[in-house]
Amino acid sequence: MRVFVTGASGFLGSAVAGALARAGHEVAGLVRTDEKAKALARAEVEPVVGNLEAPASWSDRARACRAVVHCAAESSARFHDLDRKAVEAIVAAHSAVPGASRTFVYTSGVWVYGDTRGARVDEASAPNPPKLVAPRVETEKLVLAASRGGLRTIVVRPGCIYGGSGSLTATWFESASKTGAARILGDGSCRWSMIHVDDVAELYRLAVESQLGGEILNATDRSRSTVAECARAASVAAGAEGRVATIPADEAARRFGPLAEPLQFDQHVDASQAARYLGWQPRHAGFVDEVDRCFRAWKAHLP
Repeated sequence: MRVFVTGASGFLGSAVAGALARAGHEVAGLVRTDEKAKALARAEVEPVVGNLEAPASWSDRARACRAVVHCAAESSARFHDLDRKAVEAIVAAHSAVPGASRTFVYTSGVWVYGDTRGARVDEASAPNPPKLVAPRVETEKLVLAASRGGLRTIVVRPGCIYGGSGSLTATWFESASKTGAARILGDGSCRWSMIHVDDVAELYRLAVESQLGGEILNATDRSRSTVAECARAASVAAGAEGRVATIPADEAARRFGPLAEPLQFDQHVDASQAARYLGWQPRHAGFVDEVDRCFRAWKAHLP
């Protein structure tokens, strides 16, 4: 089928677009520059140059596709406004095609559950989001409410994604390589709910190909390593002999801003619903078990 992916050159979006293309789908991807368009074309994905701020630059192309996957996320204070604007444009575009069967997959995240303090939560659990991602809960509601008629909508909540260029885990490799110790916030006793980028991309593929509608799907693996254990493993892989250093609270607030709060969440997010509905199973064992290959991948992505 024809699938449109926003944020197709980003960390998650590029993996999702690639997984869909490898499965034989005709994939078009939204990128912001001609340079990124070339990289997308090399991955056998049709580039569409535009941006979230101007839906008119891409909404016609999205309307021509049977499925849309929204992965774009601008790292700025405008993130939630642009996210909402894109969702409204996608829903409007597909609702304007009467009688057609369409699918819209929206990217949220497990941080909407808040700090579960180690207690297990699943899709039926009430959100308790920190300020950083609180508006996302209302956007999720908008997406799910649009699942009617010929439009089926799905919300995916990935855990902290690792692999490839690294995302959040890249900071452990970078600090260990540059300062001789992987740097973490707090004592590292908390556990993140994590998932490899290829595993979450596979879940998106299954969701696009499914008949689900009006559902939320968590995307996490079963690893339960603490942040300190992950950072020590990253430190060893980077040649820093397992050294880990704590970032002082004032520096963390200055460096990370509102992001400092969810980085210290202790979460246990269950993803068995994706297995029940789609037969999805993560193939990667977890960050600690794969840290050497993750380090090599992170290093290969450096400019």
